[in-house]
Formats: sequence, C-alpha cells, structure tokens
Amino acid sequence: MVENLETIDQAMERCRTETLRLLHRIPPTLGDRQWHPDFSPIDWHFGHIAFTEALWLLPEQERKKFHTPSYQKLFRADGLSKSERCALPSRGVIEQYLGEVRASVKQVWGSTDRSWDRAQARLRWWLLQHEVQHSETISFLSHLAGIDLGVNSQIPGDECPEPVLEATMVPIPAGGFYQGSEQIWAQDNERPVHWVEVEQFWLDKYPVTQAQYQQFIDAGGYQQSKYWTEAGWQWRSMANVTAPLYWHPESNTQNHPVYGVSAYEAEAYANFVGKRLPTEQEWERAARWSGQHNSSTYPWEETLPTKEQCNFNNHRGRTTPVHYYDQGRNQGGCYDLLGNVWEWTASTFEPYDNFQPYPYRGYSQAYFDGEHRVMRGGSWATRSWGLRASFRNWYHPWTRQVLVGFRCAS
Repeated sequence: MVENLETIDQAMERCRTETLRLLHRIPPTLGDRQWHPDFSPIDWHFGHIAFTEALWLLPEQERKKFHTPSYQKLFRADGLSKSERCALPSRGVIEQYLGEVRASVKQVWGSTDRSWDRAQARLRWWLLQHEVQHSETISFLSHLAGIDLGVNSQIPGDECPEPVLEATMVPIPAGGFYQGSEQIWAQDNERPVHWVEVEQFWLDKYPVTQAQYQQFIDAGGYQQSKYWTEAGWQWRSMANVTAPLYWHPESNTQNHPVYGVSAYEAEAYANFVGKRLPTEQEWERAARWSGQHNSSTYPWEETLPTKEQCNFNNHRGRTTPVHYYDQGRNQGGCYDLLGNVWEWTASTFEPYDNFQPYPYRGYSQAYFDGEHRVMRGGSWATRSWGLRASFRNWYHPWTRQVLVGFRCAS
C-alpha cells in the first residue's frame, strides 16, 4: 500500500466495485428484513456507507442534499434503533444514493489541490475500511439469510471426503515483536506500535475443525458445566445452545473450521481438550512471525493477500479446508491465520498505552468497557484491506452470528 492519494482513490474505487457486486447478488426482497435483533437490515448498511462518506468527505453545503432530515434519522449510526430501520428506500434508490455521493466526492476533490496530504489520506483509508467492515456485516447477514455470495465456491477435490486432520500443535518460540501498526491505514485501536515480549507457547496448526468439535458435542460437552466458565455456563443454559449456530456437518466439510461459535463455546472446547485460547499478543506474535523479521504485516511477510494465500473477499462464499492454503502459512507452519474464519482470543478489548481516538472519540473507545472480546484474523468475507496481522475486531463473548471460529494454545 503506497501512501498517496492516487493509490487511495484506486483502492476506494475497487472497494466500491466489490460493494456493488455484493449489492447485486442479494435479492432486493431480502434487503429490508432484520435477520438478527442485534443487527440492522442488510440494505441499511449500504445506505449507511453512502451517508458516512458524505459526512466525512463533503463540505457542509454539498452534504446537505445527501443528509436530508429523513436520511439523518434513518442512516445515522445513532439514529433509529436497529429494529426501526426496516422502512428503507427501494434498492434502486439506495444504489443511486451510493453513486451520487461518490460522484459528488469526485467532483469536490477533483477540483482541489492533489498534493500529498497525510491527514486526508488517513481519513480516506478509514472510510475505506468502514465500508469493508459494513460489507462484511452484509455478508454474514446474507449467510444468516441463506444467500450464496460466493464467486467461485468450488475448490479441487472439495466434493470428496478427506481423512480427518489431527489436532497438531506447533511451537511458537519466545521473543519480542512490535505489536500494532502506525501505517496510514491502521485503525486507532491498532496504535501506537509497542514492543511486546512473549514466552514460548504452543499453537494449533489449524483452526479447530468441524470433526474435532463434533467430538466435544458427542462427549456431551454442552451438558457438562465442568468445561465452561461460570459466565459461559450461565449463557449456555439461558440460550439453550446445543451446537454452533452454523452447524451443518457433512462428510466433505469435516476438515473445514467450525464457526458460528461464541467465545464461551470456544473456551469450553479448549477446556475439554486440555488447552486454552491464545491471548491476542500470542496470536499476533504467531501471525507476524515470518522468515525475515518478527513484525511482518502478514504471515507471508509484506505482499498483499492473494487467492492463493487465504480465503477472503467472498471468493468462495463459505469456509474452505483448514489445510488448503499452503502459501499462507507462517514461519512455524500455522495455516489460516488470515481469512476463512475469525478467531476468538482470550483477551478483552482494551486500548494500547497512549491510545488516541480517531476519527472520533467513540469509534473504538466506546467498546473499551471490559465486556468485549478480541477476535483476530479475518474471514472468508473480509476484503484485503481488513486483512493484516495487527487488525483487531471485537464483539461480546456470546456473539455467534459473525463468521468466527478459534484455535487453541497451550
């Protein structure tokens, strides 16, 4: 990623093309339904992307025509409650809204000095990643709705069952690394970079698979409180959960990662096999451990993710076998650290020392409440701009709707 506005403009155009591709793959009749009480309808997110772009990139006078009183109420993040956001404009109107906002942005910025401006560049990278994150929400809501978003869902040999993989672990040596990022595209919660020392630990070579998790279910793991934390057992009992949310085990997906699990379920499984969840420091140490240095942007060092290295950007539209992407391994041989499914960690979402909020105080800071758990790695729906070893995602530990699995440590 080169730090200049031309490159950012190109990235924003590529991102918008992918957003529109997503929009066109979702039936309009399914866009105004609330698929889960914790999330807004699918089409609301498309409108919110346009609304937010106008908010941050257009001058006040130009912005007024896009921030009408009705849209102020509907598309602001702090406007209507999620359950009240179903009375949406038609799909065609929302697509036109996206296009008209972008056209105005181009007109405004096309007539200004194009010289290097780091502050403006950082804001644009933040907006691009805002679009990436809402597009991923659209993707997992579509998954809840049973919509296939995959561009190329088949992989060689996928139709045939494979031998079940063993739960192999690899040693991650003790050492220090620079945690976080201060690259121009880094989010506020990734900053500032700081040195971290990690003791040697062992980490699962692969995310926990469906076949492995099936053993937990078959052993009565959901019925035995001894495997669960107190909070986890209380949640399991109240929610009456007996399997992951996306639980459709088949003979040809037994080596795919389990996903749609809460952090409580992940912890219970880890206790069942005598392991634990990694901390986010341990996870990032593993993901940044490459052949040349200890703080690579990706497990394969510095090149942008490709379809040969990981499962991302709805290319498949579903999980892939955890041992499929040989080119995406870290130095120690761990697979799928980026893409396929997010991974729960044992860490609470907290600010790094000397944290500075950006672009507004509540963006990350509102979630430093001691109640959110860190997830790492990205999923099959994450776009390339949200895939990096330093990226932090966060949800309540009981959340299962996101495309999240886990791997164990010891």
